[in-house]
Amino acid sequence: MFKTFCRPLRYTALSVLAASSLAQAEEQYKIAWTIYAGTMPLGYAQDHGILAKWGDKYGFDLQAVQLNDYIEAQTQFAAGTFDGSVAITLDALTIPAASGVDTTVLLPMSTSVGSDAIVMRGQNATLQDIKGKRVNLVELSGSHYMLARALGSVGLSEQDVTVVNTSDADIASIFTDDSTEVVATWKPQLSQILNQFDDTTVVFDSADIRGEIVDGLIVHSDTLKREPNLGKAIAGAWYETTAMLDPKHPEHDGFVAYMAGQLNTNAQDLRSQLSTIEFFSAQEGVDYVTSAEFGNTMQNITSFAFEHGLLGEGAPNASFIGIETGTGEVIGSNNNVKLRFATQWMQEAAE
Repeated sequence: MFKTFCRPLRYTALSVLAASSLAQAEEQYKIAWTIYAGTMPLGYAQDHGILAKWGDKYGFDLQAVQLNDYIEAQTQFAAGTFDGSVAITLDALTIPAASGVDTTVLLPMSTSVGSDAIVMRGQNATLQDIKGKRVNLVELSGSHYMLARALGSVGLSEQDVTVVNTSDADIASIFTDDSTEVVATWKPQLSQILNQFDDTTVVFDSADIRGEIVDGLIVHSDTLKREPNLGKAIAGAWYETTAMLDPKHPEHDGFVAYMAGQLNTNAQDLRSQLSTIEFFSAQEGVDYVTSAEFGNTMQNITSFAFEHGLLGEGAPNASFIGIETGTGEVIGSNNNVKLRFATQWMQEAAE
């Protein structure tokens, strides 16, 4: 009886150890993200098992982890805490890439076409009226870049205005102070300002520089080399979810309700936010990163970054960091390529 009793225990223990070893062997990949209408498909994919399904398909655990602070998400990605993150192209260049972290933009997610804007006091204001005024914005952000591009479009520069660094938490309420003249910000704060203050004018917005304020899903290049299926899983989950943006999709209404709930708004306001965001399909993403215009965009971004000291200490010029476009062309240094725009996973998804 003793032997008969002992053997099942022995095999049970071995089974537990084997299961434990398998669990420990499964790779885990985490993507950092923060709440914004353009990133909500990633949250939906996490909460509705789409990321998990695609991870399971390739034998690993795939998760999206929501953080409260956008810059903290980029900092933690650069430090290696996360395998991926959501970042605008400017920040992908100036935070991880400028820190020496080889970074791949797996796919461009969306471009802002009015989600970011410059608002001036006065119903008949024009962009030329900005000269000599104070501009409240989050310094060194996409809003700051937009301001620089706006000023250049009318023959002005940052020397013609006074930039006032203002947190995104405060920027929606500062028009209550009559001394506030100009604000550069993004939705939903932008919507709050326009809804609350009638005596204002949008004098420039991101639709004027379409394709320049772009959210991308970035991943450590070394991680993708080691596990290229991670690219397949992320792209598969992303495009499966964004397909629900189509009103004809059977899951569309539930998708909209989820996003509105997470953003603490209603379906009407959510649709207003989404109306100024253009999501890239897989083929559109490929076309974007392989276009001639894309090279010009990256030149504008690197120039802004260098002029504001964002390419790292000792960067001698705007070409210090190499950027590989979707065609394989390198903008900047061939010996210091730290930001890469991939096409293979988008092409596979498109096909």
